[in-house]
Amino acid sequence: MEIILPYFSDLTDNQKKQFEALYPLYLEWNQQINVISRKDIENLYLHHVLHSLAIARFIQFKDGSQIVDLGTGGGFPGIPLAILFPECQFLLVDSIGKKLKVVEEVAAGIGLTNVKTRHSRVEDIKDLKFDFVITRAVATIDKLLMWSRKIIKTKHINAIPNGIIALKGGDIRSEIKLLPRGEYSEITPLTKYFKEAYFEEKALVYIQG
Repeated sequence: MEIILPYFSDLTDNQKKQFEALYPLYLEWNQQINVISRKDIENLYLHHVLHSLAIARFIQFKDGSQIVDLGTGGGFPGIPLAILFPECQFLLVDSIGKKLKVVEEVAAGIGLTNVKTRHSRVEDIKDLKFDFVITRAVATIDKLLMWSRKIIKTKHINAIPNGIIALKGGDIRSEIKLLPRGEYSEITPLTKYFKEAYFEEKALVYIQG
């Protein structure tokens, strides 16, 4: 929590308890179903929770927003954001069912009522639409756009137009060049939000839907 609180000082007591409960739950479930590198579990709050919360420094989702986390893995960025935005609805999607078992158990363990899961490939989601698609280290930007555009709502309720918000590392500018001409995108280095060295080569990419 000492990693999160300097950046999110207005957490409610319940949100603090939920964040604090993540470590023992992930430690327990990760021993059964490996969703986080066992060498990395001790860095849960820096490498996974705070990293996920970078999205909340970029946008404050309005109550009622519907957000889908594609390729959620162990629940990142979806679960930390669902804690922070309890009046928003989150669908956490992954093609690997056993990972969603961990997500469901963690969400239930901390009392999250605004999280649902779906065992699916993103290409197969045809019955739902969302304000934002969020991802972390999932596919290249051009593929994310191709998969996501059909499930993004056209009506906007947030200060930022609906679209894709992706947490990325590596050569992001080369990826952006893969987008079709005329697509609106922004790259925000995470060092704008966080001082820790871990974020020096990481960024948030927004593509307007």
